[in-house]
Amino acid sequence: MKQLLRVFSMFVLAAVLAGCGYNEIQSRDEGIKASWAEVLSQYQRRAELIPNIVNTVKGEANFEQETLTRVIEARAKASSIQATPELVNDPAALQKFQQAQGELSSALSRLLVTVERYPTLKANQGFQDLRTQLEGTENRLGIARNRYIKTVQDYNVYVRQFPQNLTAMVFGYKEKPQFAVENEAEVKKAPTVDFGTNKK
Repeated sequence: MKQLLRVFSMFVLAAVLAGCGYNEIQSRDEGIKASWAEVLSQYQRRAELIPNIVNTVKGEANFEQETLTRVIEARAKASSIQATPELVNDPAALQKFQQAQGELSSALSRLLVTVERYPTLKANQGFQDLRTQLEGTENRLGIARNRYIKTVQDYNVYVRQFPQNLTAMVFGYKEKPQFAVENEAEVKKAPTVDFGTNKK
């Protein structure tokens, strides 16, 4: 009889947890981790392109050293932050990560604008290939970031609703900090990388 009662209790507990959103909270939490991993993958791809871009630009005589230094320093700062899955649960750490990535985006944009003054760089096929790769990475990064924002929004709304809010409170699931930056509209746009190759 005790065995039957124990099985019945476990069945009731499983039904209650499922009905209170426990399984869905788990699923949405995993969705956030997956979408965050994609964001990090695109940031990593961008970081790996930067040394090639910098080395190509360094070959240009008299290229503005300060612009290159800013890109190198911004990349080093962004790369120094440990971007673990737990980062999405720490608002202060997430903000620091976002700020570093924003500074890198700004430094890259300045570099790409400066290149306009160097006709030989604009004509360099290797640089044009890197530019195309960077543009594609920025576009993929924007898509991944938007997907992450939507996933976090859905999760946050879900854990605030009744009765899931009770389940979330009991099991310690809190709202996730949202991925946003001060100049979000600017960051979402891929940097302008048209070097005038089609201009006459």
